[in-house]
Amino acid sequence: MAKYEHTVTNDEVGLTINQILRQNYRFSSRFRTKMKYQSLVDLNGSPAPGYLRPEAGDIIGVRLPEETSDFPPENIPLDIIYEDDDLILINKQPGIIVHPTKGHPEHTIANAVMYYMQQTGQSFKVRFANRIDMDTTGIIIVARNANAQNDLSNQMRHNSVIKRYIALVEGRIDEDHFTVDLPIGRPDQVSIRRTVMETGGKDAVTEVQVLERFESEEYGPHTLVEVVLHTGRTHQIRVHLSHIGHVIAGDELYGGKTDLIGRQALHAYHIEFTHPATGEYMTFETEYPEDIRNAVEKLRS
Repeated sequence: MAKYEHTVTNDEVGLTINQILRQNYRFSSRFRTKMKYQSLVDLNGSPAPGYLRPEAGDIIGVRLPEETSDFPPENIPLDIIYEDDDLILINKQPGIIVHPTKGHPEHTIANAVMYYMQQTGQSFKVRFANRIDMDTTGIIIVARNANAQNDLSNQMRHNSVIKRYIALVEGRIDEDHFTVDLPIGRPDQVSIRRTVMETGGKDAVTEVQVLERFESEEYGPHTLVEVVLHTGRTHQIRVHLSHIGHVIAGDELYGGKTDLIGRQALHAYHIEFTHPATGEYMTFETEYPEDIRNAVEKLRS
């Protein structure tokens, strides 16, 4: 059974177990209630109520219930950029979806994580704190317990998780920095395609910063942009950029050409958030994937 452990310091003498845990961990109120009624807190290896006042050097342990998922394990490569007892951050490759669906019940990141658990002797329920499209690359977060998932979900609801993408789009964008604030909806329930919908759409805000402009004789004008999401609608970046006349290169669903790159040139390269247990502010970045780097070099040549 997984657990958190904390050694009581001299400065913490006189505080209760509950007070010490509140100072050191960002446990949700739901999880704190579960800790109390399921007797999940130990002091020096024995169950202990939260009102006890431990001594310096005592070890407070919080046990996490054993959980697992039932996705079939598959030997799919994972680029793990960070891992601890609460989180796994993965730099997702193109051509694979995050979570099984009716249309894609296998060959997903969830299946890959199950195989990784099997190979490393771990056991936890696979919970994704964020998701990106099948042909979008970049950072996704696996929460290894319910407390981590709930905390990250709450951070995202309050827009305190910063997610930055790079996208290579068709055409020249003259404005250096701007925001697209247009509602997005799904007009046809049969198609996965979304569109800007003034009536019936959900609020969607996308901030765009131009990084580089290209004037290629062979491929035409293109622009490399950094995108910051202020909401998290499905296909939000793809819809907003195509709506303003700058479809992402390679994004066939929204009318992009595939002569330069064979999938949408969109990469979730940067994320910032507060660690759900420790409260530490964390920042992660990944390099541009090879196919986007190659596309940029073609445009520069």
